[in-house]
Amino acid sequence: MGKCGVFTRFEAESAEAFVACMPGWNAYLYEKIVFAQWRYRVEERCMMWLEAKRVRFRYHKKQEWVLRDFDFGVEQGECVGLIAPSGYGKTTLAMLLAGYLVPSEGEILLDGKPLPQKGVCPVQLICQHPERAINPRWRLRKVLAESGQIQEDLLVSLGIEQEWMERFARELSGGELQRFCVARALMSNPSFLICDEISTMLDVITQAQIWNRICDKAEARNMGVVVITHNLALAEQICSRVFDMTCA
Repeated sequence: MGKCGVFTRFEAESAEAFVACMPGWNAYLYEKIVFAQWRYRVEERCMMWLEAKRVRFRYHKKQEWVLRDFDFGVEQGECVGLIAPSGYGKTTLAMLLAGYLVPSEGEILLDGKPLPQKGVCPVQLICQHPERAINPRWRLRKVLAESGQIQEDLLVSLGIEQEWMERFARELSGGELQRFCVARALMSNPSFLICDEISTMLDVITQAQIWNRICDKAEARNMGVVVITHNLALAEQICSRVFDMTCA
């Protein structure tokens, strides 16, 4: 792993060698160089890409900036880990990338254009707390129906039992609810999936089941995935590169 991020070994080593030859250059500039290399590679391959471009965001004009001149991107078909301690704006970035928040300055671009305002968003967000992402007045069958046609094979692969479909959210555990949130996001056939600490509070077996299914679907559909986590070991295991927000 390089100082701040992992793209490909060649790109990271090239950027690191260049920075080493330039006195006074730091990890921030290293990350900018590698980001530029990634963007050039995406454009050359004509891949769809999701980008935060010079983004600034704060929740109130009198508050400190949560994100300041922040650049980040992920291309279709890759899995990117996003790591940082608490307070660095990981969840805020996730909500910006999925269109739940609007930048104070800068842009969120999907293939060079703003996110669509109508229809199902091609960027889907799975939150850390599933109970906050599900309407408590709906039975879970209706929750899944939001995404379109229910895919029975996906439900089976995620361990969702048929009897759960007629229950309300309060009648299931957090791990069971998170399976529904993952299923709902995947059944909408997104181009990009943002996973915000989705397995932090789950048991090991449930974590493995959910991540295996997400990785399988991402590979089959050439879907871009952003994995927001405190768990560096998890990020290094399932991601093709890792982005450290403390260097951005």
